[in-house]
Amino acid sequence: MSSKVDVRSINEIRKLGIDALAEALGPVDMARFLQSFDLGSGDYTKERAGWLDQSLDEILEEIKRKRKE
Repeated sequence: MSSKVDVRSINEIRKLGIDALAEALGPVDMARFLQSFDLGSGDYTKERAGWLDQSLDEILEEIKRKRKE
């Protein structure tokens, strides 16, 4: 028994998502919701390489140190 899975394009998914948000929230709250997301900054791939060489204890100590700053 096999089932077929529909694969939508990313543009179709975005349109469906926007339509669902607009329906559920209305246009003003939809815009506010979308504006609440931040793309962030930095280079995750580059920064990740630095984390891979650290132990969990080292990472925890760095977090504690940065919180004190």
